[in-house]
Amino acid sequence: MASGTVVIGSGTAGARLARQLVAGGAPVTVIGEEPHAPYNRLLLAEVLAGRYAPEVIALPAVPVRRGVRAAAIDRERRLVLCEDGTPVPYDRLVLATGSNPVLPALRGIAQGLPDGVHPFRTLDDCAAQSAAVRPGIRAVVVGGGLLGVSAARALAERGAKVVLAQQGEHLMERQLDVSASQLVRAHLEAMGVEIHTECRVRGLRGTDVELADGYVLDAELVVLACGVRPRTKLAQDAGLDVGKGILVDDELRTSDPYIHAIGDCAEHEGRVYGLAGPALEQADVLACLLTGKTARYTGTRALTRLTLSGPGALDLAAFGDPTPRPGDDVVQLADATRGAYRKVVVRGDRLVGGVLLGDLAAVGALARAWEGDEALPETVPLLHLLTNDGGL
Repeated sequence: MASGTVVIGSGTAGARLARQLVAGGAPVTVIGEEPHAPYNRLLLAEVLAGRYAPEVIALPAVPVRRGVRAAAIDRERRLVLCEDGTPVPYDRLVLATGSNPVLPALRGIAQGLPDGVHPFRTLDDCAAQSAAVRPGIRAVVVGGGLLGVSAARALAERGAKVVLAQQGEHLMERQLDVSASQLVRAHLEAMGVEIHTECRVRGLRGTDVELADGYVLDAELVVLACGVRPRTKLAQDAGLDVGKGILVDDELRTSDPYIHAIGDCAEHEGRVYGLAGPALEQADVLACLLTGKTARYTGTRALTRLTLSGPGALDLAAFGDPTPRPGDDVVQLADATRGAYRKVVVRGDRLVGGVLLGDLAAVGALARAWEGDEALPETVPLLHLLTNDGGL
């Protein structure tokens, strides 16, 4: 007998959807693989840094069957088959399975991660690192994206001697241009983080990190922060259409009309976002649809925000593509003394990208123009886009 909506996954997207369905009186069952109550994954670095206790990052309560893993989907009978043998019937099924950390193809991890080597994706990952870190411990973070930068900063705040190894040319390549990346690098180096870019890791010898040139970084703690990949195996095994993520339409419907997907695992119009903003927007749209309202998901123009605390705390906001094309207008202001940097890229009458570090007073107006894909007023000089009110 079917029993309303079943949500697999209790992360940001799944918990948001469940809260809205419960508030609307709709029956919902949430299956959560982790033993913890839903929590804000964006704040894991704050827990690792010791600023927040784990309970502080808990999300508002929703009913979750914790520590239960969904093993298979029987689409014909509309059942979720759990690893403990329990079948869970559904009218509508929502896959909010999130993503897995990318574990690079390194020598030394084929049989599993050695003791002292951790991904950085879950509260348990965070707890294991917190238990290991102590002042003076030698730590290596592999990966210089948003996650790696956050992990390196948190470990440095706990007194670790941190080395960050990044394969790319500069930190946070997906979000930042070279100038902004240099400011982030300077911030981390001021905290004592040693940074190596264009540096490929070849393998692990226990917790020692072997680089491609043969040099070995002596470490007692290693954090693998090499990105994430959508969790699609459950969907794929059930015969759903899968690309980079689980393919969904504007109603967040998969190739099975009774199954939807949202959050990090979903691919819409060729894009997997892997960010909290789109996950929340998708959950809101699907909540409307499942409660009989009209709604469509047409994509999210996501803004990345990050606060790096420590000496000379640094606030960061980035959106779109900060690399201009021929013919684009670029407005850029830099204040090396204050560690501030602002840049926006304008194509025609639209913002197409931007980076702001330091004082973020202008970010509100710029974010509204970006997220709404609004035409910029012709009467506003481009330089005023970087004033405190964004000139808008």
